[in-house]
Amino acid sequence: MDLELLAKNYLPGAMTVALSEAALARDAGEVPIGAVIVSDGKIIARGHNLREARQSPLAHAELLVLESAAELKRSWRLTDCDLYCTLEPCPMCTGALINARIRNLYFGAWDPKAGAVASLYGLTSDPRLNHEIPWLGGMMENECAELMSRFFDQLRSD
Repeated sequence: MDLELLAKNYLPGAMTVALSEAALARDAGEVPIGAVIVSDGKIIARGHNLREARQSPLAHAELLVLESAAELKRSWRLTDCDLYCTLEPCPMCTGALINARIRNLYFGAWDPKAGAVASLYGLTSDPRLNHEIPWLGGMMENECAELMSRFFDQLRSD
């Protein structure tokens, strides 16, 4: 993994936008996870979890932005796109990122219960799969983790 190239491609404002999407999810009673997709230095898709609103196990932030970006680009191959999300993606989302051929992945908080990038599984760097994704975790980690912690603390106190 070329960390220098990953750092060079990092768009600082993208994680801030992903965090604002996560806050929208929280305000709607959804688990606060946000994601954005960047192509050519511009955000082309943004979204947040909508599992409760849609009553769908598939309405994860990452899947929603993948779908939006693919529609915009008129291609399921997102080889020139980077994904930013506030939480390390789960196995389902990581599989979708691999299938979409995402160029780079940047995420905030680590997910020790379902993280499929490095915490539980290393799907993005498994050479047996058809695509590997360079990644950087811990981007704005404190802010991302705090948003999740406060959300679940509030749920437990209600």
